Amino acid sequence: MNKVLVVDDEQDLEILIKQKLRRQIREGKYEFFFASDGIEALNIINSDPTIHTVLSDINMPRLDGLSLLLKLHEINPLIKTVIVSAYGDMDNIRLAMNRGAFDFLCKPINFDDLETTIDKTLGYVSQLQNTVQALRENNILKMYVDPTVLNFMACCDFERSLFSNETIEATVVFIDICGFTAIAENETPDVVVSILNKYFDLIVKEVTHHGGYVDKFMGDAVMAVFRGEFHADKAVEASLAVVKKICAIQREENVGVTYSPNVSIGINSGEMVSGNIGSVSLKRLDYTVIGDVVNTAQRIQSSGGPGEVLVGENTYQLIKQAFVCQRKDDVLVKNKTQPVRIYEVME
Repeated sequence: MNKVLVVDDEQDLEILIKQKLRRQIREGKYEFFFASDGIEALNIINSDPTIHTVLSDINMPRLDGLSLLLKLHEINPLIKTVIVSAYGDMDNIRLAMNRGAFDFLCKPINFDDLETTIDKTLGYVSQLQNTVQALRENNILKMYVDPTVLNFMACCDFERSLFSNETIEATVVFIDICGFTAIAENETPDVVVSILNKYFDLIVKEVTHHGGYVDKFMGDAVMAVFRGEFHADKAVEASLAVVKKICAIQREENVGVTYSPNVSIGINSGEMVSGNIGSVSLKRLDYTVIGDVVNTAQRIQSSGGPGEVLVGENTYQLIKQAFVCQRKDDVLVKNKTQPVRIYEVME
């Protein structure tokens, strides 16, 4: 962060800087690099991309300082250049600033002023790098966290309401990719992940297109939640679309086993608790929904076969006028004393 490249064809300047700023150099406040013209400066920048602060003269052989400004901006817009020149007329100053110079110092050099300018430039570069890093981390975070969670985190009462929760009326969907174990057992991890991500990408697009959000990925399964008006209808529409799209995918012929992708889907509706679950001390939280309705949806899915969209009684009552459903045999599920009534959505 404290590297400074000085570009000047006057050898005396290098000697002066090393003399006048010897204490700062010795203490590690600055680390100087020196180039005699713009071409040499570009070679140094290319060999050490951690240099982001440049002090440059204007008149130099081969490549002058004003031309160097344009080249540096092309290489990395984060590089900030201070022009240090005896030609401090307004035309040169305006031209330098228009080409992206961060500041302009006139020779002969006032070394107190030079140190202040270097500190200001290094500080500005540091702020820029922190901003870019924050944006990069934010973009990465968006890949791992659902927009619903990000919106919740952005609210002003986020920290105060960290462990608050609410009871919501919603529909939860479990989408399992059938028979994927065969590929996982016979293929390398990179092939497994590549194929799985292809299916997940399709599933997520349909879930979000129909107004739901992905709560989590669970091995080769997806848990999605639909809230708001007509949440059950939206969940079923998304599920039917997923089945249609997955079945339309051609067989995976480029793997060790011939695999025709398919999904089984379980859906259930009702009251569930929505909130942050996890450990504050370990700084690991999961924004999710929990409750009997959620557990039952997963059990319903586990009883289904390839291509089946199964719904519980609560969901059936909400969608029966909009979708054709067929009663299935009741199923006994874990932690339930009574069989669960389920229906298959036909269309």
